[in-house]
Parts: sequence; structure tokens; C-alpha cells
Amino acid sequence: MSARTLQVAILAFDDVEALDLAGPYEVFTTASRMHQRDAAGTAPPFEVKCVARTTAPVRMRAGLQVLPDRSFDDPPAADVLIVPGGVVDAAMACGATRDWIARASLEARLTASVCTGAFLLAASGVLQAGASVTTHWEDIDDLRHRFPALNVREGVRWVDQGRIVTSAGITAGIDMSLHLVARLAGEPLALRTARQMDFAWTRTPP
Repeated sequence: MSARTLQVAILAFDDVEALDLAGPYEVFTTASRMHQRDAAGTAPPFEVKCVARTTAPVRMRAGLQVLPDRSFDDPPAADVLIVPGGVVDAAMACGATRDWIARASLEARLTASVCTGAFLLAASGVLQAGASVTTHWEDIDDLRHRFPALNVREGVRWVDQGRIVTSAGITAGIDMSLHLVARLAGEPLALRTARQMDFAWTRTPP
């Protein structure tokens, strides 16, 4: 386990898929809660912040709103960057969003996407030619068409390429986030987190 609290930044943008954002948020915050339940008084393994272009409310795809903690002008120094998906066309067209993803990923220890967040990583130049990635099953062909240099895999819950991890759609982001907890803070904590969430974690490597 890391000797210090790792900062997790989750991108928020209009039309983000609610569970793409909330699933990883719940995993990392629950992991910290479970750790502190066993080791009261110690630093939590993770601190999670939502980051958006501004701190104005972000309207998710289904209408739910979230208040970002920080803006691109005042972002946290992220150890882990999570880029969720949803309807990503406007976010992909936003230069400020692409630039922030590129900068944050360069500084982060790990960068991960959920679902169509892979499109944002690709558009921001984070995914290099030949990288193995995945996304929602419905968007596999589109990702291959738009970014033909990528090795787009289907039928997997997540793809771990070391510094870059991508997941399939929506609930696969929870599987991937538990995998990241296991990598960063140990499998026992990931298992306890999954149990606390009453979630059947798909642990089999893709």
C-alpha cells in the first residue's frame, strides 16, 4: 500500500454517464472507508475529487447534476486520473477538456477510462498508436473507425496496459476500479470494498 494518500481525479462533463463517474467514485471512497475502519487514525489510501472545466453544476446524461470540486484552472495534482464516458462529442470537441486530460495524464501515475471515455483519451493524445484498449460493446466499431491505429479489443471487462487502463461499458468501470484498488492498495482491500458494495467483482484478468 502507498505510504501516502493518493489523489484520484475524476473528470466531469455535461452528458457524462452517471454510473461511469459514480461507480469509480464509490469504489475509491469506499476503499478508503474500509481501510480506516480497520486502521483508525491512519491516512486514507485515496482522496477523490471531481474536476470539470468550471465549478458550475454538470448535468449528467440522465439529468442528474453534480457539483465539481475543482476546475481546470485549479485542479488537484492527480496520482490517478479517471475519464468516464457518456455522450462525449462535445467534450471531445472542447480544446480545454482535451488539453487538461493530456496534462493530467502526463503527471498521473495511472490514467483510466470508463466506457466511451476511451474516445476522450484517444482524442487527447493519451492513447498511442498500437495501444490495446476497450470501450462499450456498442462503440467498438466506432472507436476502431475513428482511431484505426489503436488495437481495440472486445469481449473484455478491462484492458490493463500499465500506466493506461481502459474498461468496457458502465458497470465494467466498477470492475476496473476495484482492479486499480488492488494494484495500488492491495487485493484484500479491493475484496473488502467489493463486499461492502455488495458487488460481484469480475476479477479474472482480461
